[in-house]
Amino acid sequence: MVSALGRHDHSDFVLVRLTTDDGLIGAGEATVTPRWSGETVWGAAAMIDRLFAPALTGMNCDDLDSIEQRMDQLAIGNWFAKAAIEMACWDVLGQAAGKPVFELLGGAVRPLQIRNRFSLGAYEPDVAAERAARLTEAGFQTIKVKVGGKPGDDLERVRAVRRAIGAECQLTIDANGGWNFTQAHCFLKEAEDLDIAWVEQPLPRGDYTETKKLKERHSIKVLADESCFDEVQMRELLIHECCDAVTLYPGKHGGLRKARSLAALAAKSGIPCTIGSNLEWDVGAATMMQFIVSTKNVMIEAIPGDCLGPTYHEFSIVRNPLEIDGPMTTLPDSPGLGVEVDWELVERHRLI
Repeated sequence: MVSALGRHDHSDFVLVRLTTDDGLIGAGEATVTPRWSGETVWGAAAMIDRLFAPALTGMNCDDLDSIEQRMDQLAIGNWFAKAAIEMACWDVLGQAAGKPVFELLGGAVRPLQIRNRFSLGAYEPDVAAERAARLTEAGFQTIKVKVGGKPGDDLERVRAVRRAIGAECQLTIDANGGWNFTQAHCFLKEAEDLDIAWVEQPLPRGDYTETKKLKERHSIKVLADESCFDEVQMRELLIHECCDAVTLYPGKHGGLRKARSLAALAAKSGIPCTIGSNLEWDVGAATMMQFIVSTKNVMIEAIPGDCLGPTYHEFSIVRNPLEIDGPMTTLPDSPGLGVEVDWELVERHRLI
């Protein structure tokens, strides 16, 4: 994946293994990408091993309020490390109840099979166009193109993709906060004829005032992502009225509960949410699917997201991978998160 943040072609993630007194084993995943979230595998592993695990060992997995409060008291941020522990708790709670996690969260509000968009890296125009054409032939109806570099180069790439996918396919762009105001303005001024449905994170994270100014000047639909990690940032987005939708991830927000709380907060202001991706592996992707199917305001039907992460990896670490067929991802209705980690395989590929 090539974006304004650089080239990402290697993923090291952290897996949490949680064992209960009655022998159940839950799994969690910290999908850490330093360029994007600032967390690393070494930092996340140390946080979990040396800070969170000693403080949480012996607590009841169903006391998620206390678990969440204790982690937040011990460390600010570190959202993906915290989320990995919460995922593992949900996994064992679902197994104990004999139910999928989405049932514990109130039940499915949409089908267990979702349609994804495809996020296309910031490739040369001819490469981007060729890949986009193949993706639409494979059934993808929404293509997201990475931008956030030189506006002229970005414009050439996006134009090539629009020509390749035709007028019927939805086109969105994602700058990953790579533009300043002038660069974003220059691009959007020249791209008015391209029918861009959503402009994701056009300006650096936290730049609410300038994002609102850009939104108003160009009458664009802004999708906030890196600008929203916690409730305070969500409230700032809503108060400044600088976005039309927000991208949520269980990992980015410290777990399913906090992600669902942010979705509910956005809903009160009439702001829809969707799902993004850090190219999650099997456990992280399964958790995302539990979140999607159980959370009404994750409106992927109107604003397609992507849960395709496992397809980017060389192999699966679970015995029963999510079914991913072209643009479609299907979540099983089995207990817990829905996937069973092959821990022997994990040990063979363990880094630290």
